Amino acid sequence: MPPSTNPNMQSHPELTRKRCVKDPNVSATPMQIFARIFYFLPFLYLLYLPSAIAEHTRTWRQASYEDFLKGTPHGVAVRSDGRLELAPKFTLVADADASYLWSLRVDSKGALYAAGGSPAKVFRFDGNGASKPITVFESTDLVAQAIAFDAKGTLYVATSPDGKIYRVSASGEKTVFFDPKSKYIWDLAFAPDGTLYVATGDKGQIFAVSPDGKSELFYASDEAHIRVLAFDARNDLLAGTEPSGRILRVSRSSNKNARKDKDSPAAEGFVLYETAKREVTALAVAPDGKIYAAAIGEKQRPSAPAPTTVITTPQGTTTITGGAVVLGGQPQGQTPFIPFPQQLSSSIYRLSPEGAPEELWNSRDDVVYSLAINSDGRLLAGTGNNGALLAIDGRGVFAQLAKAGSAQITGIARNSSGKLFLCTANPGKVFSVGPEYESEGTYESRSFDAQLFSQWGRLDWWSPPPSPSDKGAEKSSAPRLEFFVRSGNTEDPGKEWSRWFGPYSKPGSSTDCPPARFVQWKAVIHDGRSGDGISWVSLAYLPRNVAPVVDAIAVQDPGVRAQANIIIQTGQQPSVNLRQPQTSNPTGVVITQSSPLRFEQPPQGFQQKGFQSVLWAAHDDNDDDLRFSVYFRGENETGWKLLKDKLEQKFYSWDSTAMPDGAYYLKILATDAPSNPPAQALTAERESERFVVDNTPPVIDKLEAVAFVTRIGAPPPLVGVKTQFIARDATSSIERSQYSVDGGDWILVVPKNGISDAPEERYEFSVSLPEGSAPGSEHTIAVRAYDRFENIGSAKATVKVP
Repeated sequence: MPPSTNPNMQSHPELTRKRCVKDPNVSATPMQIFARIFYFLPFLYLLYLPSAIAEHTRTWRQASYEDFLKGTPHGVAVRSDGRLELAPKFTLVADADASYLWSLRVDSKGALYAAGGSPAKVFRFDGNGASKPITVFESTDLVAQAIAFDAKGTLYVATSPDGKIYRVSASGEKTVFFDPKSKYIWDLAFAPDGTLYVATGDKGQIFAVSPDGKSELFYASDEAHIRVLAFDARNDLLAGTEPSGRILRVSRSSNKNARKDKDSPAAEGFVLYETAKREVTALAVAPDGKIYAAAIGEKQRPSAPAPTTVITTPQGTTTITGGAVVLGGQPQGQTPFIPFPQQLSSSIYRLSPEGAPEELWNSRDDVVYSLAINSDGRLLAGTGNNGALLAIDGRGVFAQLAKAGSAQITGIARNSSGKLFLCTANPGKVFSVGPEYESEGTYESRSFDAQLFSQWGRLDWWSPPPSPSDKGAEKSSAPRLEFFVRSGNTEDPGKEWSRWFGPYSKPGSSTDCPPARFVQWKAVIHDGRSGDGISWVSLAYLPRNVAPVVDAIAVQDPGVRAQANIIIQTGQQPSVNLRQPQTSNPTGVVITQSSPLRFEQPPQGFQQKGFQSVLWAAHDDNDDDLRFSVYFRGENETGWKLLKDKLEQKFYSWDSTAMPDGAYYLKILATDAPSNPPAQALTAERESERFVVDNTPPVIDKLEAVAFVTRIGAPPPLVGVKTQFIARDATSSIERSQYSVDGGDWILVVPKNGISDAPEERYEFSVSLPEGSAPGSEHTIAVRAYDRFENIGSAKATVKVP
């Protein structure tokens, strides 16, 4: 808060002005200036804090992509800019008899085909979901990896690993069309002239096969795998690679003399962009010529071990270790490729027709396996391992259109009418998407835990107004949005919750659901009119007021004073560590569910005889401000006496010299009255452990000192003094005792029983007087005793040398 907006400073302009003018007669050292600044820092912090007065009414608000993803959409898209809107119609076409589908294509007649495994199969779908898919191809290979149709509508199927390319006739007969002698066949693409391009691994080669079956090595890459193929706007071949994550443009060499022999590649490759990822998984080219590429995985160091993936299917288990496909435990090669990585980052890049790159989207949670351009111009991305379909606009704003229920969306195809189809893996299914939008969509929020039994209040939201082009929206009397609310006392909504209350069609409506701890809202978007959508939703609630809790009390050692914001200055007693109340929260930090982090300045302690201090910890589940009172009573008393009230800090120190010696107990009473009307305020209390006040020094009793000669004759005699006394304290035990001869050093003396642990201790000891003490000379024996509160009692005796 700037000073001009501080009401306290505005009300005292003259005082403010005087404080800002330096007195020329006053000087200060740099250390003094630093100390003053340090001293006032906590007060400045408190001055600029917003009002700490708590209110019970709270608001649950949802407005972000992360918030909305926790709910359950049905026909509703969740946008990354924090908005709900109707999604394209999403329909299950068929459930294929395969664990995973890899490739999806539409033939010239509009029939839909999908390839997958295991074992290798190709299915044809009628598109209406009324019948099961028809198997048009199958083999003993592990998987049908890719399919393509030539201009005549003939189907071509590529299998992996150690597979071949088959041509399938209209009657279903299959013949080997091309055998690349490669470990993997990853993708197929027909050029306009009828040439079939084949992407392979683990040598990273592209083959060109003419319609009559003649083949040539078209391009040989430095990469292990050519993963995907596509054609750009100029019908140049594009390729995505692994493990360097490159996007290549491959063109037939114009230099006829460049080929040394017939086995040399016929084309040259140019790297349009090397991504920061390991593997390019999909390519798509927009009508305007822009190239989109999806890439996944971090590039591994040469020494890093390759991961392991296990695919379980009805036909058995396939293990891919370090990229090696293992069937029945026998390795079939050592190629570093993983089909379904579990935890990899992913990015989508956009390249201009000239090749200028930019990162359009990235995620550490979703892995992109397929790309396509939607009829509205947005980029569609099929992801895993949550099976979500994303739509990404040119600004990078994306929307989760639907979730397939399978782990991965591996292929996207579009027919001539603009309808999109998806194929999935784990399990293998086919869905249709759009182009029409859902006529109605619903969204159920996650259940919200208010932590306390609560009363539910106003439901508010904001929705963009209808577009001017939406001619029927203004005339229609039907609500565009309807909300419902229900509540319960279990975390998961179920039949034991209340029914849905509503509909509420106007923002700010008061809800009718019964009070409870948990709540959930549901939105229904009707008619699919433009402008429909939800940007944020909030629900007010009032938690039941609960009593505060005093968590713990820590009575400090005697002679310790606690004080806030002190600075130890020259001559002051040294600071000491205060014993903190044992709670789960760190000292000085208070965190509540509905309020931001709040810091409470902890007290400091220093030694000051006669003072007693207590610290306590307390909290309030309503986040109310608390006020405290401290009471005390003697050990044999029943009534509590007020020591101090109206405390806001969680510590108190007092001069205990005004209290009679004896054992006492403290009681801390907490009230939430500062945040509640008097009739609703609640209190809580807690008693401390027993502690003792002792300000009276011990008494030295029966002190006797008798001199005696221990050595007679020359040289001069030695004289000793036999001393005995009793140290007695009325309240606490004797801590230690000492003696001194003629004002010399104090020397510790041990009681007769060898341990100081009682209110009364007896001492007997002998000391030698200085050598050469003259006969008749006087000497002083002083003794003193300490109790456990550092009170000191002393006495002295005088003896004469015989």
